[in-house]
Amino acid sequence: MNATPTQNTTDDFLSNLQNDPLTTAAHFYAARLPQSDKAVNFLADELGLTIEQAKEQTIGFSDRRLGKTLPSRDTAAGRELRQQLQTVGLFKSSGHEALRGCITIPFYNDTGQITGLQGKRIDRKAKADDITIGTGHARNNTPPQNINHAASAVGHAPHDNPTNDTTTKNTKTTKQDNDLTIEENQITFTRDDRRYRIRGLERNTNPTTLKVNLLASRDDLVHLDTIDLMKSRSRASFIKATATELYVDADTIKRDIGQLLLKLETLRDERLTESSTKPKPIELTTQERDDALALLRDPNLLDRIVTDMDACGMVGESTNKLVGYLAATSRKLKTPLAIVIQSSSSAGKTSLMDAILDIMPPEDINRLSGLTGRSLYYLHSDDIRHKILAICEDQGIREAAYALKILQSDGELRQLTTERGNDGRMKAVQYHVEGPTQIMLTTTAMDIDEELVNRCLVLTVDETKHQTKAIQSIQRQHRKLASKQQRQQSDRVRRLHQNAQRLLRSIEVINPYADQLTFPIEKTRMRRDHQKYLNLIEAVALLHQHQREIRSYDDDGKTVEYICVSRHDIEVANRLAAEILGQSLDELAPQSRTLLSLVHDFVRTESKAQHVNRRDFRFTRRDLRQSTGWSDTQLHRHLNRLVELEYLLVHRGKHGRRFVYELIYNGEGDRNPEKPFLMGLRDPANLKSLPTLAG
Repeated sequence: MNATPTQNTTDDFLSNLQNDPLTTAAHFYAARLPQSDKAVNFLADELGLTIEQAKEQTIGFSDRRLGKTLPSRDTAAGRELRQQLQTVGLFKSSGHEALRGCITIPFYNDTGQITGLQGKRIDRKAKADDITIGTGHARNNTPPQNINHAASAVGHAPHDNPTNDTTTKNTKTTKQDNDLTIEENQITFTRDDRRYRIRGLERNTNPTTLKVNLLASRDDLVHLDTIDLMKSRSRASFIKATATELYVDADTIKRDIGQLLLKLETLRDERLTESSTKPKPIELTTQERDDALALLRDPNLLDRIVTDMDACGMVGESTNKLVGYLAATSRKLKTPLAIVIQSSSSAGKTSLMDAILDIMPPEDINRLSGLTGRSLYYLHSDDIRHKILAICEDQGIREAAYALKILQSDGELRQLTTERGNDGRMKAVQYHVEGPTQIMLTTTAMDIDEELVNRCLVLTVDETKHQTKAIQSIQRQHRKLASKQQRQQSDRVRRLHQNAQRLLRSIEVINPYADQLTFPIEKTRMRRDHQKYLNLIEAVALLHQHQREIRSYDDDGKTVEYICVSRHDIEVANRLAAEILGQSLDELAPQSRTLLSLVHDFVRTESKAQHVNRRDFRFTRRDLRQSTGWSDTQLHRHLNRLVELEYLLVHRGKHGRRFVYELIYNGEGDRNPEKPFLMGLRDPANLKSLPTLAG
């Protein structure tokens, strides 16, 4: 009988397959052998046979084509024929060919009729990989050393060979060779000729999930999918698809996935345990501790902070640097200070933030480029409690702005949401993240979100020519050899301040002068600003805790230690609040206020020079560019703001000029924009002396 691939669509082929399935299949496989280079190479290398010799002996290769030539299993004829081939042993109950991926060698009876087939997997040399269907013996001209009569039986195994069952049992116990290799970005699990590559295990932070990207491969056959190994439906789907793609029995893949699940589950739990373990606190040497304490006990500590930050390359911005340092230190208070650093693009807001963060302990800093809307709710409390949350550019927090506002106001976050439980049903889950945390943001926005500003201190970067000149000077100095030699000194200064911060405790601060203090009451937002003022006083006191007496009081049987605010703390806070809160209370952004002052000076000077009444003087944006040196973009933004708030009036110009401006503002409440003020604060010198406190 000669069953060639060209006959597989004819009724004769199907009739022959039904009448004599083993002989028909053997000839079909023999016709498929030359189509596979890998099978031909195996034939020559492992069996020592040529194509011609294989053809003479009807040796073939099962490449899965036989199953594709049969009628559809949706038809009665297809189901009947498959059932018959399964009975013979050519097909498995799963519908797959039993000999797929194997070199097929026919077995003959004494009359020369094909009564069986032996399958030798072309990708494995182990004898246990061979499969036998039916009975009989190989022809004499087939190399006997290459034919395994003791193959593991599938279908009708030779019952007259007592060694067959014994060999089969032995091979099942010798092929349990498993290997799990952990690499930098992936895990590899190898089992016999099957290889599984796993990626994404590190993303599983919940012990109830095990979602990974899983690639199963066997030789040049692959199957890739992303599945959750903790879900039986997901595993079953992957097992079925992998068995089909890799020509492997589904039970074999099922055992592999079971072993892999156990190994990955153990590995995931180990990683979760490691990540949940708190890092050991940094231990200081005796010398480092002594140096840090000497800094904290320095009577001129605040001046040292500004001087040291100058030495580290941050010139100018004395008030901003000191307030930023105090705000970062306030992370150890129950109600930390939040700050927003505001400036035009490229003015140095990020440099100011970097200068502050560089002298804070790295383990207390969470620096991010952005936040998603609900990301904060899934943090562990230890990740943010008494730490700094620094975010560059306000665009990175737009989705999470609400969560940040609540975190700053309440010191904690609570969210009730729904999740799918292990039983597949939705259930309510509450997430609770405890702070407090110190928030530090930067922005180029001229009009900052009012709700956010109400909760923060706004630091405005110095954008004057004098500051630009100082920055350029230090940039040139950094190119010199001497500057590179000074970097080690700068690093020592940073480490000194980091160690000093590590020695500060989250101790309670009591303000015995609180009832004597005063604060403006003209605007409702001053209610929150008053709280920021009190927090600023406590931050100054907290920084000086090593210069204060540690007292204690009894709180329901628990001893609570505290330090007291001094007049000096209030004096420092008043000086800083006059500038920082004075800016926050202004309806104009600091840059707009600066421009208004420049316009006022420009109009006053030019109107006198031209002998024009001040109210009749008109000017263009070009006039201001030449006078102030500001860019057209800067002027456009801030002039529009001044027009909106009716500090300037716009007139249609003459002689081809589109618009001219008139200054309506006449210097009411004029002050030096370099030194903002805040009226209504009590002078510390006028505070009444307090009796000695017990404790």
